[in-house]
Amino acid sequence: MYRKGQYPSRQFYARRTLVVARELIGMHLVHDDAGTRRVGRIVETEAYQGPADLAAHSARGRTARNEVMFGPPGHAYVYFIYGFWYCMNIVVREEGVPHAVLIRGLEPVEGLTDKTWGPGLLCRAMNIDRTLNGADLLGTKLWLERPSMPKRARITRTTRIGVDYAGDWAQRPWRFLDRDSPYVSTVSAAARNKALKRATPPSTLEKRRRPFNAI
Repeated sequence: MYRKGQYPSRQFYARRTLVVARELIGMHLVHDDAGTRRVGRIVETEAYQGPADLAAHSARGRTARNEVMFGPPGHAYVYFIYGFWYCMNIVVREEGVPHAVLIRGLEPVEGLTDKTWGPGLLCRAMNIDRTLNGADLLGTKLWLERPSMPKRARITRTTRIGVDYAGDWAQRPWRFLDRDSPYVSTVSAAARNKALKRATPPSTLEKRRRPFNAI
């Protein structure tokens, strides 16, 4: 599968976690899914900085499940939750420092037809599962690209979702998002539908309104 545009080096992922989490906004996540190119623009991320960060999987120490987090940067950490969803993280910082960035929202670019707002939904749409756990993001199966014509993003920073159990760590503003994207996981259904309707070309809307017997 061919690549488009530029893609980050290993050093990009080896930097400070919050820097990487912010700079991932607007980049494209690409999966060569058995010859089908699936691409989404990253619009929402969360940083996890264990083992001190009690919201991070690595806060529990090194296990078979989170082993990838302790490895070299620029690899995918994919885990399974609630008996149903896969979630994808990107391992950052130097080897031995178990930090990762969760991908929480994608804006469809190519080869995506399912919902992509939320970490589980986007993995289902991208067909990402545990077989990709540990995948090298400098490889040819799963990778990131800088789009040749990047879309402007107004980035907002806020607290992470669903980590109230982590005490004071839950209050850290380690979630980054494109405030103008309807594909952010916390956008209401009404606001999302309204935004997507505005973004739909008038010709497409006209076709949808035509009766089936129209010529």
